[in-house]
Amino acid sequence: MKQMSPKIPIGKLALLVSSMTEDELEPFSDQLKDVDYCTGKAGSMNMQKIIAAVETAAKRNHIIVENVYRETHALYHAILEALNGVMRGQIGAGDMMRTVGLKFAIVRGSPYEDLEEGEWIAVAFYGTIGAPVKGLEHEAFGLGINHIG
Repeated sequence: MKQMSPKIPIGKLALLVSSMTEDELEPFSDQLKDVDYCTGKAGSMNMQKIIAAVETAAKRNHIIVENVYRETHALYHAILEALNGVMRGQIGAGDMMRTVGLKFAIVRGSPYEDLEEGEWIAVAFYGTIGAPVKGLEHEAFGLGINHIG
């Protein structure tokens, strides 16, 4: 069995980055130097807008190479997996009268000691989901991880 690297795994880093302030992340600064990452926020009843916000952030921050299909494809599947967690298995918000307000993190790194295993990408969402009425939402987390190539 392949050994995971002793550093904090990219999925856990994505969860931390999506849910903590910069001050709270300070103890993890050495671990974050070993990966490429970015953050953003998205809120909508339309899941296409959430997906587009994450893809745009990944491209603008050079987490993925825009013209390389396998990188965009890996990101897309990580986003869908993370949304599946936030939405409790039913990706869709507006059709079900739900809205989300999410902070997201995208982390790219090599989770295995053997670098030939390649790079992986993790997407984490943290925020709220609920009825489109202020005060009727609750916290939610979602995490998706996919290999890049």
